[in-house]
Amino acid sequence: MKRRSFIKLAASGAATLALPSLSFAAGDKIKIGYLHTLAVDGQMWLADSQGLWKQQGLDPEFIQFQTGLELFQAMSGGSIDVLTTGAVMSNFPARGQGKVFLINDIEFATAQLWVHPDMGINSWEDLKGKKISTTAGTTAHVFLDTALRAHHIDPKQDIQLVNQRMPDAVTAFISKAVPAVALWVPFNVAVRKNSPNAKMLGDASAYYPEAAIVDGWAARNDFYEKQQDALTRVIQAWAPANDYFVANPEKALAELQSKRYPDVALEELTEQFHAQKMFTSKEWAQRYADGTVTQWLQQVTDFFVDFAKIQNAVPASQYFDPKLYLKVVKA
Repeated sequence: MKRRSFIKLAASGAATLALPSLSFAAGDKIKIGYLHTLAVDGQMWLADSQGLWKQQGLDPEFIQFQTGLELFQAMSGGSIDVLTTGAVMSNFPARGQGKVFLINDIEFATAQLWVHPDMGINSWEDLKGKKISTTAGTTAHVFLDTALRAHHIDPKQDIQLVNQRMPDAVTAFISKAVPAVALWVPFNVAVRKNSPNAKMLGDASAYYPEAAIVDGWAARNDFYEKQQDALTRVIQAWAPANDYFVANPEKALAELQSKRYPDVALEELTEQFHAQKMFTSKEWAQRYADGTVTQWLQQVTDFFVDFAKIQNAVPASQYFDPKLYLKVVKA
């Protein structure tokens, strides 16, 4: 869908969205873990600045993590109630750890592969036998696996995968300890700044929608079972923030940059925005109802089943619950 088209639809969707009015005791605590990247926390911060969490009777504590793996480990340990993250939400819930209940956007071009031409890499074919740093089991890794296979390169046999936390993987690339890195924005900013001769070989947009990766929210199993009213309120806070973001991207980005991303230039944050694909709340409802979201989640789960050898994996049709969302936003 063209961006201008869905912005127009967003305006009408925001006007017609009817959120049920629920009465809850104000100040209910909820611990939310997140990654500080626009595709993951954009709607969350807009909901905060617009007072939507408070309006829904929630008092969130926002806790930042570096990777989705760390997020799910924290949630499994009980230190957070819900989380918002990327591709990894098709991993742990498939192991029975967490329930997915809300989708943010699609990682359309946020995952990227960067290489050093002066280290002998100018094409995909040149990657054979080379080291590639990334964080295993994340959006960047899913993209890398898909891209390599599309170029007839076996990700298990033809390259050397170096598994590092993303900040370390980027540092290794900048220092030329490795000739290639699969990352997600905004880590590309550090690469461009510190390695001006580096080259982006490709991004995830080339593999959409066949390899779409969605970002979204998951809840701890016991929290999901006992606190569905709180999860409903999370959705109620998220929906108008999402529609505002889609309908008013320039205003939203300016606000997010000044309040939440002061170290990122507005131009760079805008670039990140264009690397993700967003839909209005009602458009998302259609994709929940017709099974599209379930299919997107499942295809990433299939990657994890193969890569991580998940035994008896829970299918997306069981770990993703669209019902809460569809009660709030009608398809």
